[in-house]
Amino acid sequence: MAANGANGDQKQRYKFLFVTQEALSADLAWQLAKEGHDVKFYCHDQPEKDVGDGFFEKVDDWEKQKDWADVILFDDVGFGAKADALRKEGKAVFGGSAYADRLELDRQFGQEELKAAGVAILPSANFTSFDDAIVFVKSNPDRYVLKPSGEIQDEKELLFAGQEEDGKDILQVLEHYKATWSKKIKTFLMQKYADGVEVAVGAFFNGKDFIMPVNINFEHKKLFPGEIGPSTGEMGTSMYWSKGNMIFEATLLKMRDRIATSGYVGYIDINCIANAKGIWPLEFTSRLGYPTISIQMEGITSEMGQFIYDLAHGKGDTQLRTKKGYQVGVVVAIPPFPFEDQKAFKKYSEGAAMLFKRQSLNGVHIGEVKKDKDDWFIAGQSGYALIITGSGAAMSDAIRNAYQNVGNVMIPNMFYRSDIGQRWSRDSDMLLSWGYL
Repeated sequence: MAANGANGDQKQRYKFLFVTQEALSADLAWQLAKEGHDVKFYCHDQPEKDVGDGFFEKVDDWEKQKDWADVILFDDVGFGAKADALRKEGKAVFGGSAYADRLELDRQFGQEELKAAGVAILPSANFTSFDDAIVFVKSNPDRYVLKPSGEIQDEKELLFAGQEEDGKDILQVLEHYKATWSKKIKTFLMQKYADGVEVAVGAFFNGKDFIMPVNINFEHKKLFPGEIGPSTGEMGTSMYWSKGNMIFEATLLKMRDRIATSGYVGYIDINCIANAKGIWPLEFTSRLGYPTISIQMEGITSEMGQFIYDLAHGKGDTQLRTKKGYQVGVVVAIPPFPFEDQKAFKKYSEGAAMLFKRQSLNGVHIGEVKKDKDDWFIAGQSGYALIITGSGAAMSDAIRNAYQNVGNVMIPNMFYRSDIGQRWSRDSDMLLSWGYL
């Protein structure tokens, strides 16, 4: 369907149905609504039901809307089987496939698929018993990273990177998890630790091939500056777009045929460790990333609605236009983030108002936010409030612009990391010296 543009030109207006577990994709839905597209948004989790109120239309039953939609968008893993079934019905679907879900949720399977595709991987072992893992480390003393598999991996604080070369600290953690987490952690991966630069490469996939350019990004996962404190999933990211490079060619590109066979359409990313010996893939994100997609939109100049529509319909001439230079995104949060604590949320954050010193909303992307008329308030219950972004020809410019935009935000009890992007000078020097950039 078409709508007239301001100058009489014909602009396509599409119908997008968002299907979410935790309303992670609210910012993308808001962007499509701002572009003039029709958006309907379904959220399964009750505590997140109010996320996005006032920004776009909400629905209580997405399956009743599937024939209405031009594109059905799944924003997280766990919807793969439904996405596959809808594609067989002839529906245009963005996100989700059973294969892609398994790449992310089953860490050992993801490593095996990488190896089968000719990608070099780190030594690892999969366990369903803490006792077996303890015996393994005692027999093979080394530095390891412990990674829970399945949905429990969303509990980011459970991932543990050992510091001791003989594995003694990993043994202590295994004993602790055996006593306190054995009922919830059913499967976990023990991967040999590799030192180097943590870097991720991702790209959009149209069902047959990757769409250039690719995204090179550097996550900042810990709560405090200097990579100190508990893992949060992500407190911010620096990134840039590239027509292709060695990191992409050594990892994600080799998975193209396997991803195409699964019918997956959407965004997919591999987090890696790069060092002088090679590029070592750690884990897949076979879905949109958060806050990654918000920061990516800071650098994308294509209209997002048209781009997603073209991807979901498998158009071979799909193009993605992006800015030159760099993007930085900073997560602005309030208590109890990154933990789940309903009492803390009610005491410190429930109903908190969001104010802006300037009328401009440059670089402002919504997390768990709702709107009443022109007033913004915190929604959901996690305290994941906003993602604030900036761009620049140099990384230092992007950092400065992002934090200038952070300075526009006023929320009671808000906090954020003050060093997003600052690793770039060190990381880029090392990656250049190894020939990866």
